[in-house]
Amino acid sequence: MAAPTQTRQIALASRPQGWPTDENFRLETVDLPELGDGEILVHNTVMSVDPYMRGRMNDVKSYIPPFQIDAPLDGGAVGEVIASKSSEIAVGQRVVHGLGWREYAVLPAERASVIDAEAAPESSYLSVLGMPGLTAYVGLTRIAEMKEGDVVFVSGAAGAVGSLVGQIAKALGASRVIGSAGSQEKVDRLLELGFDAAFNYKDGPVRDSLKAAAPDGIDVYFDNVGGDHLEAAISRLNTFGRVAMCGAIAQYNATEATPAPRNLALAIGKCLTLRGFVVGQYADVSPEYRERAAGWLADGTIRFDETVRDGLENAPQAFIDLLAGANTGKMLVRL
Repeated sequence: MAAPTQTRQIALASRPQGWPTDENFRLETVDLPELGDGEILVHNTVMSVDPYMRGRMNDVKSYIPPFQIDAPLDGGAVGEVIASKSSEIAVGQRVVHGLGWREYAVLPAERASVIDAEAAPESSYLSVLGMPGLTAYVGLTRIAEMKEGDVVFVSGAAGAVGSLVGQIAKALGASRVIGSAGSQEKVDRLLELGFDAAFNYKDGPVRDSLKAAAPDGIDVYFDNVGGDHLEAAISRLNTFGRVAMCGAIAQYNATEATPAPRNLALAIGKCLTLRGFVVGQYADVSPEYRERAAGWLADGTIRFDETVRDGLENAPQAFIDLLAGANTGKMLVRL
């Protein structure tokens, strides 16, 4: 089979104001560059859409460069190598890399990692064995410095990261794990995954729901949401409580400045630690996590969910739906 000379890809057509819409994306067909020395051609089979990508759609300086108008978006993807000019990666091997949002990708071999698709499903390298899993582990162990016996609360708990936070916290000896989610179906799933308590944040004030779920307070809060969830967590955190600030999806599509938690001054008397983090700064933790995660997966300590959409042309809507909370577990697009 001859290698393809073109690929379909999704480009950023315009920057969104508030919520992204279909008009912000463009499906196009472009020529593939010729393979250079040390490069590989990958046929992508599964790609990831993630909340952090919303920030990259804005033209602002951040920890990762913004997407550029008329250029393809990128993100995690898994695929099969169909051509190679690298001595490190051979044709037929499966790899995970960062050039998603397209059906075929040409990239230097050093920017791809070979995976064992027989040991675990390909898609798991974009979820439990990939960035979401490492994010959950780093946030708990390095940022929040979770200790055995801690009470842990995680927002966005039915998402790719949040669902793993709860399960990993239990595996690390948390005495109680609490999650918030946006539907009764998601709440029920969290309880099936071993959460001790869960609530639908749409049922009433988060502060009241968290107080009922954590009558003795919490020691660790893993924040994926920000806003009223962070405010509620500050009110329930015990002395020397720790917050791992991973995301603030409640604010990603805001068109006006959002207020800080109104009770932030409580952090002083409670001696709280609020610490933000970017998982890319902790790549050195990946081998440790992969080893532990393999064991947890093998014995059933950790389970993971996926919400899958089919077709590159449906990737923009999958991303929009992700921001609206339509996913349980990891949102993926099968190409």
